[in-house]
Amino acid sequence: MAHIQTPLSCREDFIRFRSSKLRQSLSSQVTAISPLVDQLMMFIRNCRKTDGSELEIETAVREAISNAIIHGNHEDLHKRVRVMCRCNSDGEVRITVRDEGPGFKSDAVPDPTSPENRLSTHGRGIYLMRMLMDEVSFVKGGSVVRMRKKSNADAATQRTERSKCVSSQVSQAPFAD
Repeated sequence: MAHIQTPLSCREDFIRFRSSKLRQSLSSQVTAISPLVDQLMMFIRNCRKTDGSELEIETAVREAISNAIIHGNHEDLHKRVRVMCRCNSDGEVRITVRDEGPGFKSDAVPDPTSPENRLSTHGRGIYLMRMLMDEVSFVKGGSVVRMRKKSNADAATQRTERSKCVSSQVSQAPFAD
């Protein structure tokens, strides 16, 4: 059952409180991942401007939850995975995924880009999370992953404004013979 601190459709409350939070708990079943991620991404889309980073966030969250269910809780239906997402008014998203497993040493995970690991069929989840998010850290012995993504909206707006400016300058420039 989800606990949503601020209603999904109420942007006025979001602006007034400066952040919005979603908490969810799911059983350790792989089939539970997609419905939760869909709900989480809807929450994120309603809390911040679309900035092109949504697929990056979604992929990192899927990897974190998959790792928690498969490697942390070993798909034990008696164990839960807890997910907390906080969206700030500046567009920053913070996501925490917690499992009930013993944890792991994140620095002991082999580099999937090294030649001896490139053909491996697994071992890319943590790498992807680190590449797609602005910050990723493992705490509580590795049973908790914290991820942060800053908003790209300002950069996207600046790029759009720059391209408009350049295209207007090009269209106004006299033709040289």
